[in-house]
Amino acid sequence: MKMKHIVTPALLSIALISSPLAYAEGAPQGLPAEVIHVKNQPLTHHIEAVGTLQANESIILRPEQSGRIEQILFREGSQVSSGEKLLVLESSLYQAELEQSKARVNLSRIAYKRAASLVKKRVGSQQDLDSSLAQLKVDQAQQALAQTRLDKMTIRAPFSGTVGLRMVSPGDYVTAGQDLVELTDSATMKLEFHVPENQLTKLHIGQSVKLDIDALRGEEFTGEIYAIAPSVDARSHNITVRARVENRDDLLRPGLFARIRIITGQNNAAVMVPEEAIIPQNNSFFVMKVVDGKVAMAPVELGIRRNGEVNILAGLNADEVIITAGQIKLFPGMPVTPVFVDGSQQPTAEPGA
Repeated sequence: MKMKHIVTPALLSIALISSPLAYAEGAPQGLPAEVIHVKNQPLTHHIEAVGTLQANESIILRPEQSGRIEQILFREGSQVSSGEKLLVLESSLYQAELEQSKARVNLSRIAYKRAASLVKKRVGSQQDLDSSLAQLKVDQAQQALAQTRLDKMTIRAPFSGTVGLRMVSPGDYVTAGQDLVELTDSATMKLEFHVPENQLTKLHIGQSVKLDIDALRGEEFTGEIYAIAPSVDARSHNITVRARVENRDDLLRPGLFARIRIITGQNNAAVMVPEEAIIPQNNSFFVMKVVDGKVAMAPVELGIRRNGEVNILAGLNADEVIITAGQIKLFPGMPVTPVFVDGSQQPTAEPGA
């Protein structure tokens, strides 16, 4: 009976290795592996965040007293100065109260002077003098109150800025607290954003920030941090930061969405490798190096990730050769044929080729 010869993959491998072809000059000594040379390159360390622009100051002007609008002294969308009159409410009643209080003050002042003269001549009592002085002070206080009420019928700009669209017209009767017009100071903008608590030590007052505004493609703005919240949010573990941004050419508006970069450092010789070269194992990270044509495992310490690459803080040096693909088929000590995919080195050509 004739026996069949079964060729298994293992026997085939042994046969190939023992074949003279396997030792032919230039033949691969192991599986091909995609590799690169580790290089140093500049790396800018920065914090990324998103935020919303706010006006430096923004309020809705509202009257403190009710009345009919007599005058509107501004144009919508115009610039106004601090203290400038914007609206005047009809104030004849308060003007009359002021005149009445002035008359009472004059009368009380005359009574006080008469009482003082009598006391000086020793024909009047000290009690009458004290009473007349007290009445004078009460009337003066009433005059000040009437003057304040009258002044509140004129609404002024509390700061310089731009008035918005008015919500009333001349002749309207408005009540205390009713919205009249918005006033905004946007010459300088505030930018509020949130940063993770583990970045707190990298922030400081006066630090520069760069902004990209989605609504203003191609425009870049710079700002400066002026305030950092004294406490961290217990739920999100973020800290709130505010920066001032100069409103160049009046392009910025409150409410715009901003992408923020805060430069925290610069490393001109950072070791960067592709993310696919990293092998996680038991809460540690490794890369496969090629040393003398064989695979070697190297533990590494990872830094920041940027655009598909990882900064290696420790475990690798420049010019070392690392494997970037096919690691699942490889193991330490295994011979490999390097295939340089970064163009840093090409395999040596065979003689006579």
